[in-house]
Parts: sequence; C-alpha cells; structure tokens
Amino acid sequence: MPGGVRGEGPDGVQGEARGGVAALLILADGRFPAGGHAHSGGAEAAVAAGRIRDAASLEAFCRGRLHTAGLTAAGLAAAAAAGLDPLVLDEAADARTPASALRTTARRLGRQLMRAARATWPSPELDALAAARPRGAHQPVVLGLTARAAGLGPSDAAYAAGYEAVSGPATAAVRLLSLDPFHATAVLARLAPELDHVAARAAEAARRALDDGPGALPAASAPLLDIAAEQHATWSVRLFAS
Repeated sequence: MPGGVRGEGPDGVQGEARGGVAALLILADGRFPAGGHAHSGGAEAAVAAGRIRDAASLEAFCRGRLHTAGLTAAGLAAAAAAGLDPLVLDEAADARTPASALRTTARRLGRQLMRAARATWPSPELDALAAARPRGAHQPVVLGLTARAAGLGPSDAAYAAGYEAVSGPATAAVRLLSLDPFHATAVLARLAPELDHVAARAAEAARRALDDGPGALPAASAPLLDIAAEQHATWSVRLFAS
C-alpha cells in the first residue's frame, strides 16, 4: 500500500511525517498544477474513432492503458524515486516512447510538472535535472524525482503514475462524451485492484533496476495509442493537447 514514514507528534499521537499519505494525495491530485488537465491520455482520439462510447468502453480503454503505458510510466517513476540516475532514466523513457508526438507530450508535461514540483518541494536533485533538461525531461521521470523530493518512496511514485494513466482519460471522457461523472468514477473504482497490481510490479522492477539497470524496467507497448497520438497531433481543431 502507498504511504510514508509514520512519526509521533508532541502529544504522543501517531501521525504522518513528511512524505506520508498526505504528500501522495497532493501529488496525485488532479488540481496539482502540473498541466495534466489539458491532456486526454489518448481518450480524445479514441472517442473520435468510436473506441470509447460509454462507461464500458472507457473501462476497457483505461484497462489497456494501465497495463501498457501506465505500467511503463509507473516503472520509470518508481525507479526515479528509488534513486536511479534520472538522466539515464530519461534516455530509457525515450527508448520506450516510439511515437514522436508522445515524446513531445511527455517532455512538455515534464517541464510543467518540474515547475510545480520545484515550487512545492524544493530539491537539489530537481534543480539538477531541470538544468540538464531545460526543455523538459519525460514526465514519469520528473514525477518519480518529485515523489523523492516529497519524501515518498518507489511504491508511492508508481501509484501516482498508474493512477494518472487512468484518471486522465476518465476525466476527459466526461467532457468529451458528457459521460456521467459518477459512472466515470465507478470505472476508476473497478480498476483499483488492477492499479494495486501494476504499482506493485513497477516498484519491484525498480528494485531490480537498482542492481541490473534500466533494462529491468517494464517496456510494455501500446501501438494503437502511438498511432492515434500521431494522428491526433495533426488535427487543426481539438479539445485536448494530446
């Protein structure tokens, strides 16, 4: 389960120390100013193609995204939180992102997240990555380093990345289809056990990567997401940036 280090307050009551559940909630909150609200996670293209039509098809889309792009992002984020070199991980993220449109999106989101992260949890490691990648590092890498700056661990970072992989499309579908937000939230609730599984896999891979390098991290592919992203990037009129 996600969580940080528990500490004891002056009155003897157990509470969450810096890096506890509250920090994870802040990081995973859709209102955290990291720019994710402007992106649909592929949902806009899927709606246009008829692959997302209702809550059932949204659930199928989110499930597929969680176990492919979500797993890959969660592994990268967990590895960054575990202390692997973020520049090496940024190269690994490039190798795992064959679509040019998605690489561009990942770096834009990484740059925006970096701004929010440095203002919220100042860190020399975040400063160093920002200096080395002024045009933005891949978002999952920045997310993991942000989790590390907030005192969170690899499992926490994996949960944040995995949740983002499904919450973005679910939120976008509400706007794109006028889908009942209760139904969209129910989709996320039904996917929660699978998110637990993906986060655990990602955190375990990050532990192996400490010894074996980034090749131990997940590299699940989603060719249809890649193709749709390239097509979406050519649209002259669209509601979401990606």
